[in-house]
Amino acid sequence: MAQDLEMAARNGSGSGAGADGAHYYPQQPRDGGAGGQELDDDGRKKRTGTVWTASAHIITAVIGSGVLSLAWSTAQLGWVVGPLTLMIFALITYYTSSLLSDCYRSGDQLTGKRNYTYMDAVAAYLGRWQVLSCGVFQYVNLVGTAVGYTITASISAAAVHKANCFHKKGHDADCSTYDTMYMVVFGIVQIFFSQLPNFSDLSWLSIVAAIMSFSYSTIAVGLSLARTISGRTGKSTLTGTEIGVDVDSAQKVWLALQALGNIAFAYSYSMILIEIQDTVKSPPAENKTMKKATLMGVTTTTAFYMLAGCLGYSAFGNAAPGNILTGFGFYEPYWLIDFANVCIVVHLVGAYQVFSQPIFAALETAAAKRWPNAKFVTREHPLVAGRFNVNMLRLTWRTAFVVVSTVLAIVMPFFNDILGFLGAIGFWPLTVYYPVEMYIRQRRIQKYTTRWVALQLLSFLCFLVSLASAVASIEGVTESLKHYVPFKTKS
Repeated sequence: MAQDLEMAARNGSGSGAGADGAHYYPQQPRDGGAGGQELDDDGRKKRTGTVWTASAHIITAVIGSGVLSLAWSTAQLGWVVGPLTLMIFALITYYTSSLLSDCYRSGDQLTGKRNYTYMDAVAAYLGRWQVLSCGVFQYVNLVGTAVGYTITASISAAAVHKANCFHKKGHDADCSTYDTMYMVVFGIVQIFFSQLPNFSDLSWLSIVAAIMSFSYSTIAVGLSLARTISGRTGKSTLTGTEIGVDVDSAQKVWLALQALGNIAFAYSYSMILIEIQDTVKSPPAENKTMKKATLMGVTTTTAFYMLAGCLGYSAFGNAAPGNILTGFGFYEPYWLIDFANVCIVVHLVGAYQVFSQPIFAALETAAAKRWPNAKFVTREHPLVAGRFNVNMLRLTWRTAFVVVSTVLAIVMPFFNDILGFLGAIGFWPLTVYYPVEMYIRQRRIQKYTTRWVALQLLSFLCFLVSLASAVASIEGVTESLKHYVPFKTKS
């Protein structure tokens, strides 16, 4: 069974998706291109990516729904710690991404064996059991992301109704609406899309997701800037939310730790770095190009995040909403609020599938290997004049997954808590631990040397931050559940 899980983990990780699935990188056939095509050293079609295309992929992959919580995160941390935390996470992400880029090839950086995915690199440097543990972290993160996206999409769909209601009835009207209905509709849509055997051929997904994420992120920044210029700003302080005024002392600590998880979620893209690097041409060595692209991508993203977090905090002060486009600090222009939230929903419909496909592939690959002659597992039933096939395992398993993730979202519809938890459980293992361990193994860094101690210290400190943020997010969910009535949550 361990071998099945290992195979599933490696096969299920063949697709890449960033913090919001803004880019999807299907693997090319390993048997090379068609006759006459110029091939790379591994027999695949010649790669043509440059530092510019790689940095564009990074920016597109990173900027997504995580940006919506940055104003709230800055409000919990204040004018000093908030921007400083963004800078620290940016530096850590850049540094560990640079270490990871050195692991694209095993051995020589120009001629060594290529690792096509994150999991391939882990297998090449760290071995079987580390692949299994990496698979656990990856799939827990992916399942959590499916739940988080269901929550986010439903809140945004409800916000469209609320924006129109406020416009017609006034800002003091009761325009709250139940989120459950929107979650169920989102789940039904996902059941349909999940029956597509493979999403890797849908090249439009990357284009649509990129347009959507940039649209609503830019609208959020623009509206915050407009509110700040108008002078209708909330009270902000150097230390953020004030004890005794906005929160009590315990809440201050828990919410600050949750904010760290939200920021970590916004920077999460290491899982697809290897896939992006696999699009880059050589010479020069791919790791050199990727380090430049990472610097450009992280710098641009951080500048955008600084604008989103700081302008959002400037606009709303310590009362900044958890989701800047649905918390209704903004009422007008209502049509722009509607458009931004529709962009979020459309983006997350596709992003949900991008993040779910590796989970689907993991179980289906393991099942096909264990029961190769079972018709329930392998037989395809043609429908719609043969243009669409239904497989019974795919129908039951994928439908069950969507139903379970939707029910979990209905039971725990807590936006910032879920984002914080996802950021916490993904940041340390996938952004820090595995890149550091692979780099140590690749460079044969001896134990207890200065460099080894420095790398392990970085990993340990990031582990503590992730652990504290995860605990805070769980505490936040627990606290919210005390006042929660199932199926009665309103936006």
